[in-house]
Amino acid sequence: MNYAIHTTALTKRFGSHTALDGMDLAVETGSVFGMIGPNGAGKTTTMRLLLDIIRPTSGRATVLGRSPLEGGAYLRTDIGYLPGELLLEGRVTGRSLLKHYAEISGHVPRGRIDELAERLGLDLTRHVRKLSKGNKQKLGLVQAFMHEPKLLVLDEPTSGLDPLMQQEFLSMVREAQHNGQTVFLSSHMLSEIQSAADQVAVLRNGKIVTVGDVASLRASAVRRVVIDFTDVSADHIRTTLVALPQLDDLTVVDGDIVQVTGTVEGHIDALVKAIAPFHVVDLRVEEQDLESSVINLYANEAKK
Repeated sequence: MNYAIHTTALTKRFGSHTALDGMDLAVETGSVFGMIGPNGAGKTTTMRLLLDIIRPTSGRATVLGRSPLEGGAYLRTDIGYLPGELLLEGRVTGRSLLKHYAEISGHVPRGRIDELAERLGLDLTRHVRKLSKGNKQKLGLVQAFMHEPKLLVLDEPTSGLDPLMQQEFLSMVREAQHNGQTVFLSSHMLSEIQSAADQVAVLRNGKIVTVGDVASLRASAVRRVVIDFTDVSADHIRTTLVALPQLDDLTVVDGDIVQVTGTVEGHIDALVKAIAPFHVVDLRVEEQDLESSVINLYANEAKK
């Protein structure tokens, strides 16, 4: 397997505080990989370790097949980085600043900067210090994408962007993946991860709670179901369903149509098989978004 990012027992401590605790992570080349977690979970620390901005306490990492420590400037030219706390101050125009970054990052295709700026609605003639937070974020995105790096490391990339620009960003991510680039991003905007990522790592207190695809995270969530039956008694339905370990908060309402409501954790296969012998008039399952899945994972982890 070809990995753009690979870590083994990666750990970072700041004094007595453990910011990252033995992370094992593998990001396939050409994939879009997302990290989700609350503030302090370890997302930014992970990215800074991968870029050799800070050094690990223990463990190891490889980025594009090289150690961040040993890769040096050569490795960094193959990476586009957008920090979570983007500081762009100065009395230069956006175009001048990007020209400076281009000299550092390496070759930028002709017209690439103007193309990205136009897509994001960014005026490159304005001075950086006069730009709003959203426009500074756009400038940061242009500098990350402009040299078409093999790996994009993006920390909270849509912070300050309006919904239209968030969609444009997602288009840029999909195009980068189509071109064979790897995208490694973190976000509190779970809808963004849901739309963009192939794989998701959920972080809490410096540890990975789980890694999986978006569909798997949804499948592990708690979903609400509503089922309507006819030609059966409420007692019969209750006796049948109460034995299902996946079904919780069961409520059965008697009448011409017997209605059952409850919550199902994980796959619903057992529930579907249990109700198959009965006459089902209607079955409604409220599909979980990624946010509900992650909240459920956090809650389960907190109980351990």
